Amino acid sequence: MTTVTQHQPLSDALGPLKDRELVAERLLASSARHSFDPDAELDWDAPLVDGKWFWPPELISLYGTPLWRRMSEEQRIELSRHEAAALASLGIWFETILIQLLVRHIYDKPATSAHVRYALTEIADECRHSKMFARLITKGGAPAYPVSRLHHNLARVLKTASTTPGSFACTLLGEEILDWMQRLTFPDERVQPLVRGVTRIHVVEEARHVRYAREELRRQMVNCPRWQAAYTRFGSGEAARVFSLAFVNPAVYTNVGLDRREAVAQVRASGHRREVMQTGAKRLTDFLDDVGVLRGVGRRLWRRSGLLA
Repeated sequence: MTTVTQHQPLSDALGPLKDRELVAERLLASSARHSFDPDAELDWDAPLVDGKWFWPPELISLYGTPLWRRMSEEQRIELSRHEAAALASLGIWFETILIQLLVRHIYDKPATSAHVRYALTEIADECRHSKMFARLITKGGAPAYPVSRLHHNLARVLKTASTTPGSFACTLLGEEILDWMQRLTFPDERVQPLVRGVTRIHVVEEARHVRYAREELRRQMVNCPRWQAAYTRFGSGEAARVFSLAFVNPAVYTNVGLDRREAVAQVRASGHRREVMQTGAKRLTDFLDDVGVLRGVGRRLWRRSGLLA
């Protein structure tokens, strides 16, 4: 990891920036080769497989807790079904936010540029992903799990007040942790084939989205005014706090017959869960540290979120 001293400008620490148009052209070429139509690619009519998980057990929030040890295998798989629906619901909420942030980002930019064309390509990807997640929830038979009214309205503020670098920092927050989990899910033969297919498509296409957001955040942190950089540090830290709370909807515990308060308390006390979340976030937090986001109050907020060790 690059260490930035007080005497070293951030632009020097980050090294030369890549040409924005060249990056976009490469991503457009990749999109042309590796894009999927989930409606045609996946077998939605195939029945679910009895005894298969809907999410790897090690990634389920209660894994390893005293409550988990008291649960039957059937109840554990049922919890995985509801947590998969909650994560898919979270993904739809987040991608709706991302689409709006991307539209704001390109509003004043040349419509014929490769950078804008790729943003529009990504928006189309996210529309397909949200429809895919909604269809997965329906197929799985668990209810949708919208985020709390508080978090829903906090996101409304984010969409209105976010700076450009803040938008890309929050984009990476929503994409990279789920991407890490999905990379463990799609090759896992214990998991339902449909869930594996959904996560495979999402991983392939999200890799381009992460590249786009990383390159733009790196550029923005070099070129943005000092106040925007400070605001991005604070805003991304607050977003990390909200995201870590919204990651699993507590209603899933009630819906599988568990005591909600006991379950929430055990998840918060779980060393395994803390390690999962921090491991999932590590690639992201290393990058944010390198580009100057994890400084001062931003770093303190990220630690408070539980995502930064």
